[in-house]
Amino acid sequence: MEFEHYIQQGQQKLRCGYTTGTCAALAGKAAVRMLLGGQKTEEISVLTPKGLLVTTAVEEIQSGDGWVSCGVRKDAGDDIDVTAQSLICVKAKKTAGTKIVIDGGVGVGRVTKPGLEQPVGAAAINSVPRRMILQEAEAECLDAGYEGGLLLTVFVPDGEALAKKTFNPQLGIQGGISILGTTGIVEPKSVQALVDTIGLEIRQRRALGEDALLLTPGNYGMEFLKDRPEFASMTPVQCSNYIGEAFDFAVSSGFSKVILVGHIGKLVKLAGGIMNTHSRVADCRCELFAAHAALAGVSRDVIGRLMEAATTDACLEILDEEGKKETVMQSLMKKIGQHAAHRLGGTVEVTVLVFSNRFGVLGETQCQEI
Repeated sequence: MEFEHYIQQGQQKLRCGYTTGTCAALAGKAAVRMLLGGQKTEEISVLTPKGLLVTTAVEEIQSGDGWVSCGVRKDAGDDIDVTAQSLICVKAKKTAGTKIVIDGGVGVGRVTKPGLEQPVGAAAINSVPRRMILQEAEAECLDAGYEGGLLLTVFVPDGEALAKKTFNPQLGIQGGISILGTTGIVEPKSVQALVDTIGLEIRQRRALGEDALLLTPGNYGMEFLKDRPEFASMTPVQCSNYIGEAFDFAVSSGFSKVILVGHIGKLVKLAGGIMNTHSRVADCRCELFAAHAALAGVSRDVIGRLMEAATTDACLEILDEEGKKETVMQSLMKKIGQHAAHRLGGTVEVTVLVFSNRFGVLGETQCQEI
């Protein structure tokens, strides 16, 4: 059944979908319910972290001695997603003890490089989906009065083929796709509609009399800003990957100052003058770290390790081990400030604050102008 939740982007009404993480929670809940209750479940619901209820059909139900598996079909809504209409499946099996273990099977990638959310060797099932799967399984166990153990194995029949269309191989995730999602919901992105919406929100902020504009790309930045009291009086505008366009709107709207707060994974690209941070446009994060590390005098071996790193946190970890993290970040921040000021045309003061979920605040430019 179709998920009936919509968002308005410009003049377009777009249907939302739900993540692979939500699918895994749905399939896991159905599998555990059938394993413990013994009755076929043809429809299942979960409440996502965003607070929206998702209800869908259960497919590919199979069972054996002490186990049940079933699947849920990924609904991407109007978003462009390689996993759309793929089956996300979970096999629930009774085990000794009382622990519920979540693992990945066929078509779910394995982490082979450090720096990702999950450790090396673990299935590429991120923390929010793991939490969702566990919560639903625990609730079913409680309802059934079951106190034994469970092994919940997430698998995706066409996951290995799908992964070749993603960045997983470059990130060091081998053998399948990742099970992802922070809100449980996929919001479709029409590029022009999204850019128009960003522009509208920026103009609204100026119309309300605000003279300084606070920008952040997305959810990581919004979470970070919650704990920064100096920004408590400001309403951030989420600019997604369209930092250059947001800067242009700030200039045309008449702001005198822009503050950009974001995760290193996106904002390091500004050090190369890249103002659209989507990975489809450019992904030179490791190259930028390597170039600035070379300027800081690190060895050729370290530069090679940086070039092979899976994430920016992995780059930071390497530099931290070498005692060069602060030096390299100072160099990157200088270029970030220069490119930001250049895009703003020298008419607007700009401060850029960069952070990492692991290392905290990494650097801050101070009112860079050209």
